[in-house]
Amino acid sequence: MKILLTGATGYIGQRLLPVLAAAGHEVVCLVRDARRFALPDTLPASRYPQVSTAEGDLLKPDSLAALPLDIDAAYYLVHSMSGDGGENFFDLEQASAQHFADYLDRTTARQVIYLSGIANDHDLSVHLRSRRAVEDVLGRAHTAQLTVLRASIIIGSGSASFEIIRDIVEKLPVMVTPRWLNSRCQPLGIRDVMFYLEAVLDNPACLGQRFDLGGPDVLTYKEMLLGLAAVRNYKRWIVTVPVLTPRLSSWWLYLVTSTSFSLAQSLVESLKNDTVVDPARSIERVVPHRCMSYREALALAFRRIEQNEVVSSWSDAMSSGTLRPDYMNAIQIPKNGMFFDRQQRRFTRPVTEVLENIWRIGGERGWYKTDWLWRIRGIMDKLVGGVGLRRGRRSPNHLRAGDPLDFWRVLVADQATKRLLLYAEMKLPGEAWLQFRIVDNPDGSHTLEQLAAYRPEGLLGRLYWYSVLPFHGIIFKGMVENLISYGR
Repeated sequence: MKILLTGATGYIGQRLLPVLAAAGHEVVCLVRDARRFALPDTLPASRYPQVSTAEGDLLKPDSLAALPLDIDAAYYLVHSMSGDGGENFFDLEQASAQHFADYLDRTTARQVIYLSGIANDHDLSVHLRSRRAVEDVLGRAHTAQLTVLRASIIIGSGSASFEIIRDIVEKLPVMVTPRWLNSRCQPLGIRDVMFYLEAVLDNPACLGQRFDLGGPDVLTYKEMLLGLAAVRNYKRWIVTVPVLTPRLSSWWLYLVTSTSFSLAQSLVESLKNDTVVDPARSIERVVPHRCMSYREALALAFRRIEQNEVVSSWSDAMSSGTLRPDYMNAIQIPKNGMFFDRQQRRFTRPVTEVLENIWRIGGERGWYKTDWLWRIRGIMDKLVGGVGLRRGRRSPNHLRAGDPLDFWRVLVADQATKRLLLYAEMKLPGEAWLQFRIVDNPDGSHTLEQLAAYRPEGLLGRLYWYSVLPFHGIIFKGMVENLISYGR
């Protein structure tokens, strides 16, 4: 089959693509910017010819004119948990779905599959109401029949739910938590989500149907926290109090975990609703399958982390931070109106060893010099609504364009040209880049060039640069030296 996959750079899309390609399907990945798209590491090279990209923005219907019309099915994996929670977010979600439905009506697609959220309560959060409204919009497509999979909490390495629960449990021996921890859910392993997404494809029994997905365990969020603590052999105590308002709860979640504030707001609002499977809509009636238990899903997630096999992360999505969608346009560092800090060091050590140090920067490895200053900068960023350092990195030793890297975003990660370019995602009165490049010298030695570049916005931007300038001599000189010498 020829399949159009939306959300191909997101958490679910990156994992679904290899599954579809392995099944022999031709997959066209709809992306806003092809420069951000990279084939997943789990996709064998033999499957590369089956995968292609098409650029388009679902909020700009004119940009969809060149999309293929001879598709057999489509996956709609486009949604956001980072809106402001208001009607603007709701309207944008519906507009995006309507533009996609209009496109489907011009194609030969027989089916569109949408991954939604369980929404069986009456008083739904704006995000769950938006999911339900998207279902209705997609269901009005004339030719492609809709299949909806409504999932509860998804547990997998890199998933937002898993990482937030993990952050809370690992950082807080004693937790004072809001009442929403008593809400019930039915956590589902990411492996089972992939199974269902493939199982309903071209399945006659699933056309025009809406199903609830959930694992075998019905748990409160409190029980989920304690369950993860038990898997990790941690002693944890939880005190639930009624006084934390939704906004205070959002700040609590934002400051304690690696999530963004907008995502924390959305999650807190949605967590007031139980997300438990309605037996009348259970997919088990049509697609029998034994799902992993909550503890089995946790164990698999931690194995993937320990084996450095995290395929995708919630932080890969643009909604994990504060960048504008066209941030890849910053791939060329401007030359005018800039401040620069350039450090260069010659070395004779094997280039592969220095490159390895560069490619492992950030995350658990740190920044090679005065990590405590980087942590303070991360805390400052969190306090003003930024992403901070806690996002870490998707993999400890692999980088690709679009990856998050603490409070940076990778623009270029090219080992062939020995160049790594990062773009600042922290809150700044301006724009910042950090580039590492190795140059070969005629005498057989090499030079590591480390360039920090900053384009200020107004007087405040210039004051910011001069305020941090005294720290540059400590941080950047030490960084370039330690990148060369580390691990000798």
